[in-house]
Amino acid sequence: MKFTELIAIVGDEPVFSTGLLLAGDVSPQGIRAQLSRWVREGRLIMLRRGLYTIAPPYRTGTPSPFVVANALSPGSYVSCQSALSWHGVIPEGVKAVTSVTPGRPGIHTNPLGTFIQRHVKHSLLWGFESEPMPGGGTARVALPEKALLDLLYLEQEGGSPEYVRELRLSGHGELSRAILRQFAKRWGSPGMIRAAGTVIDELEGNGL
Repeated sequence: MKFTELIAIVGDEPVFSTGLLLAGDVSPQGIRAQLSRWVREGRLIMLRRGLYTIAPPYRTGTPSPFVVANALSPGSYVSCQSALSWHGVIPEGVKAVTSVTPGRPGIHTNPLGTFIQRHVKHSLLWGFESEPMPGGGTARVALPEKALLDLLYLEQEGGSPEYVRELRLSGHGELSRAILRQFAKRWGSPGMIRAAGTVIDELEGNGL
């Protein structure tokens, strides 16, 4: 395979896996050897074993970190501080991208950033939507209410008034009290219902 053929196959995909290239009568060993060579030559960036993106100047744009996060952990979605910042619910930008996943937790660092995966059970994999991303592609991102509840659930002191206060929740983001209550009830945990109440008290106390 020539590099121009790879570009034609990948097309506008921000990231691609080795499996995309293994259809038909090809040598898996040969394909993997070519990919490794192109990484060494600076034509490809390896994001993890079997997952790549085209390197500049051969690509037209930089893949969104959220697209990369989804690809690194199939079945995951971006949540917690990363999604809260995306929705404008917290004032700070977030360098690392945090996802929740039914798989193993972990941290991946590659040339495109740091990606944190936090484990939740399958029954909590809801409350996200597919969002179009700068640089092409879409990514699964938690709704602001679900991102906040995911964060409070995963942090040991997440439901405390002190922790909620430290988040500095912003009135400029789209955070619905009704949806927050609905999602907390769906969780089926008295602790999460209390945590949602703590958030609402904080918002109302700040006049938001």
